[in-house]
Amino acid sequence: MKNKILITYSIPKEGLTELETHFDLIYPEKEFFTKEELIELIPHCIGLLSIFNREVSADIIKAGKNLKIISNYGVGFNNIDMNAANEQEIIVCNTPEAVCEPTAELCMGLLLSLSRQISLCNYGLKTNPEFEWGVMKNLGSTLRGKTLGIVGMGNIGKSVAEKAMVFGMNIAYHNRKPISEIKWKDAVYMHLPDLLEKSDVISLHCPLTPETHHLLNEKEFLKMKKTAFLINTSRGAVINEADLAIALEQGEIAGAALDVFENEPIIHPKLLTQKTALVVPHIGTATIETRIEMSREACQNIIEYLKNGITKNRVNQAFF
Repeated sequence: MKNKILITYSIPKEGLTELETHFDLIYPEKEFFTKEELIELIPHCIGLLSIFNREVSADIIKAGKNLKIISNYGVGFNNIDMNAANEQEIIVCNTPEAVCEPTAELCMGLLLSLSRQISLCNYGLKTNPEFEWGVMKNLGSTLRGKTLGIVGMGNIGKSVAEKAMVFGMNIAYHNRKPISEIKWKDAVYMHLPDLLEKSDVISLHCPLTPETHHLLNEKEFLKMKKTAFLINTSRGAVINEADLAIALEQGEIAGAALDVFENEPIIHPKLLTQKTALVVPHIGTATIETRIEMSREACQNIIEYLKNGITKNRVNQAFF
């Protein structure tokens, strides 16, 4: 009898083929398993393939008496109770490679739409018969020569930097520490206050941790240029949404484009009515190709660890 792997969500089955050759898969008949169903099923499973927008709480983990690994479908893993996983010495993995390029693509799409008012003009033309055209109407901002400040220079941040340089942007970045192997000789490391003050665009690519929770709030928005744009494709709670809504309303910054939110799927109501806020429903990795590749990467984590005892995408390295 094969060991069992619990799949929490109906992700593309094309990516599960190899995993199915090694293990018996418990796959939801509907869109996802409820918390109660997970607690009932997980005691029989050696692995859990979870999804980034569904909580893996302490009581789910504690019910997994035979659980050895949680492979999270997504780069973020703040949906998992890491303390509970560490206490039970359960390996936690993510899927950083599959999500990199599509998230960077969306980031650039949001930046272009925001800076050139693409979404706003589209909405105006479709909803307002008197929407004004003209040489000096609907003026946006060009990207060439502007400074893009990247907060979190991991794989996605680096991919965004590469793409932005093609548009002629200058790159500044903030990390916990400078990246010695960074390949762009013109990319400048800055402390966060300097980055906020000097950048024309701020793009967030950091994980959500206690240190980055509400990293940007009223105090930080006041440091930014009034002409600056803010892009967030990382995690919603890195920004204080209430403070951002006020900053946009009062013209402290020029605009914001958000793919992620503090309390998804709930969005701060002022962001839904603010013309300078562009919002999309967490679609950073939402392409069919990426969803399949994420399935494969999440499955590979499980296969590598349970067959060979190692996996390159482990995220709780330091705890046991």
